[in-house]
Amino acid sequence: MSLINPNPFTTRPEIVGTFGVVASTHWIATAVGMGILERGGNAFDAAVATAFTLQVVEPHLCGPGGDAPLILHDTRRGKTEVICGQGPMPARATITHYRGLGLDLIPGTGLLPACIPGTFDAYMLVLRDYGTMRLRDVISPAIGYLQNGFPLVERASATIATVAQQFRTHWPTSAAVFMPGDALPKPGVLFRNPTFGNTYARILAEAEAGSGGREAEIERARKTWSQGFVAAAIDQFCRTQEIMDVSGRRNRGVLSGDDMARWQATVEAPLAYDYGRYTVCKAHTWTQGPVVLQQLALLKGYDLDGMDPTSADFIHLQVECLKLAYADREAFYGDPAHVDVPMRTLLSDAYNADRRKLVDPRHASLEQRPGEVDGYGGVVKLRRADSARLGVAASGAGEPTVGRVGQTSGDTVHFDIVDRDGNMISATPSGGWLQSSPVIPELGFPLGTRGQMFWLEEGLPGSLAPGKRPRSTLTPTLAHRDGEPYMVWGSPGGDQQDQWVTQFFLRHVHCGMNLQEAIDAPAWHSEHFPSSFWPRTARPGVLVLEGRVPAETVAELRKRGHEVEVGEAWSEGRLTAASREDPWRKAAANPRGMQGYAAGR
Repeated sequence: MSLINPNPFTTRPEIVGTFGVVASTHWIATAVGMGILERGGNAFDAAVATAFTLQVVEPHLCGPGGDAPLILHDTRRGKTEVICGQGPMPARATITHYRGLGLDLIPGTGLLPACIPGTFDAYMLVLRDYGTMRLRDVISPAIGYLQNGFPLVERASATIATVAQQFRTHWPTSAAVFMPGDALPKPGVLFRNPTFGNTYARILAEAEAGSGGREAEIERARKTWSQGFVAAAIDQFCRTQEIMDVSGRRNRGVLSGDDMARWQATVEAPLAYDYGRYTVCKAHTWTQGPVVLQQLALLKGYDLDGMDPTSADFIHLQVECLKLAYADREAFYGDPAHVDVPMRTLLSDAYNADRRKLVDPRHASLEQRPGEVDGYGGVVKLRRADSARLGVAASGAGEPTVGRVGQTSGDTVHFDIVDRDGNMISATPSGGWLQSSPVIPELGFPLGTRGQMFWLEEGLPGSLAPGKRPRSTLTPTLAHRDGEPYMVWGSPGGDQQDQWVTQFFLRHVHCGMNLQEAIDAPAWHSEHFPSSFWPRTARPGVLVLEGRVPAETVAELRKRGHEVEVGEAWSEGRLTAASREDPWRKAAANPRGMQGYAAGR
């Protein structure tokens, strides 16, 4: 009798337990989140602690100056809700102002693309309204790592190396933090950022200084952030510093303390789409999230059950459908508080039956083909990329992480958590990258650059306006199955996020893969449509396949007209996922990059 495990190979086990699970893009953050669950916290307490820790251990991928959409299901309320931690543009951020600086695009680095930082207030809202613990319980791990040190991951070290000259020449405040002694920190070094640690420690001290209970403490922390010393330091830096950015010029920021004082995170209902047994929930069109729902609305017209997930047919259908969904993203999506987006039409059976006729099962489209909805949308002028995929953007622009050979591609962080009571939360924090904006010296961290996603042309859903949220690529996902909250998942990766999110879901639903199998499977992405990041270019027809995709599939996709590029064997995506199948709690994390981890019991 053979003792060999008959199950398919996975890079690590799918985590299964009954107590709770945490999956994130960094093993330390996963351990911190699991520790909160072990101490009696719920999924939302664990989420806030995990998020704060990710700001510390992956400073090249997220920070407190950035943004964070979250989607959650609270069993006490019986509701699925979205928390908007995406701050809008400042009051002085007008097309006239940016055009007056001689710009035709918002730069991808520096101070001009800074939105109101959204992460801290969003985490405080989650902790206050959904969590159970005090601020000290969930922020202390991050403070400890900032003050005592953590092992710097290889990609953070490589990112610093790519912008070292920029730091030395133009951003000395960043050099002081990330290149102490003017030396490049090596991978694995015990790295500290005590100034950032002191910022959070001071917020905690001021929060605990007053009277009242847990909620009062959290409210004081929110006020300290948006109206206290943090906002004051940001205001002064933006008013007084002229910062070199990718435009090749020095520019001052437009973000002010008044902007910060006027904004707070909000709770919204998700958009949802029924797909067989599943109801998939996403944030509204201030993210790109609805492209997942549009892909599913198109793919619902095909029989995908049992298809080989590495076959040309399976990949081709998804690619051609996503091209249509992403074309609609460019034409129609924008902040729904400012733009009337026809989502009911875009998700309707009639609209998608008509759009589905454009999908040729044997030939790849090289066109940008948004749909037509009378009275809605706008046409984005296509900017074609002249360079190869890797290394096209100036250092620090876009949403880059740095690979082993120095290439840059979209990335950020993500986590998914389910606790024993069935509460679940998914979040994709990002922005405030160390390589994209200079460190504010009093605070120890930089601002975000999400504003680069706006257009400086009038009349588009994504046109710049004061108080408007950018159409972010950040996009956590939650699905119900048979009417019950079932799964949370997501991935870093800029424009690729909702391609990998959809692939994972289809492999799980139609190919019978468990969470880890669906993450490990060979993946791909399209670069057919305009990038959300500076310099906003597109590569029509380009399809990037992971090296493990079978050679016969590669050949067939080329035969169908795709401009195929083959990457490394493990180069696509950093998915994590967690699910609830009572009594079980399950989780999985991506092996790519060797940072993500899932834990549970």
